[in-house]
Amino acid sequence: MRLRHKPWALDYMKEQSSIYIADPSTLKGNWSSEFKNTNPIFIEVGSGKGAFITGMAKQYPDVNFIAIELFESVAVAIVQKMVEEPLENVRVLTVDAKDLRDFFKKGEVARVYLNFSDPWPKSRHAKRRLTYKTFLATYEEILPKNGQIHFKTDNRKLFESSLMTMSAYGMTFDWMSLDLHANEPENNVRTEYEERFSALGQPIYRMEATYTN
Repeated sequence: MRLRHKPWALDYMKEQSSIYIADPSTLKGNWSSEFKNTNPIFIEVGSGKGAFITGMAKQYPDVNFIAIELFESVAVAIVQKMVEEPLENVRVLTVDAKDLRDFFKKGEVARVYLNFSDPWPKSRHAKRRLTYKTFLATYEEILPKNGQIHFKTDNRKLFESSLMTMSAYGMTFDWMSLDLHANEPENNVRTEYEERFSALGQPIYRMEATYTN
């Protein structure tokens, strides 16, 4: 899908300073001051237009959620959603996932969600996958001991390669489904892509993986 550039997006988001954090590095180690509580923080890396993160925030008001989206022209949709329907437990960042250690200290993030990440199907692009070992190392640096990654995708090859990289990294798998919607948990919050692919009859793959080091 071609990304439509929105030159006004950054200025608009900066005007919503209670939602969009323009310089998250200033909050490293002190996100509790931003949320004004000590509730656990869950982040979604690659939040798209925000259906998942806003849905989760409504379902779990005692958890703080941070949407991580690289592209301002995409992230602005999340901010717009929250202007229309405010959620005190959500913040939005436009940063690169490889730099997460610059914004969170060890253990400051309680869980990482990866939903419908770009599969980067060519072998030469494997290092760009959000489940590649270098990204796994980055998440480990901001999660507590035995922290978890929750992962969903419609792409079987990405799912299989992610199983391999996580297993090679020493992670264990606590829960897994090769067809999530065949027996969908009541608390499952669907993403925009999830709705689309499910409507086409595409199975949705999901797993929960835990760091064991």
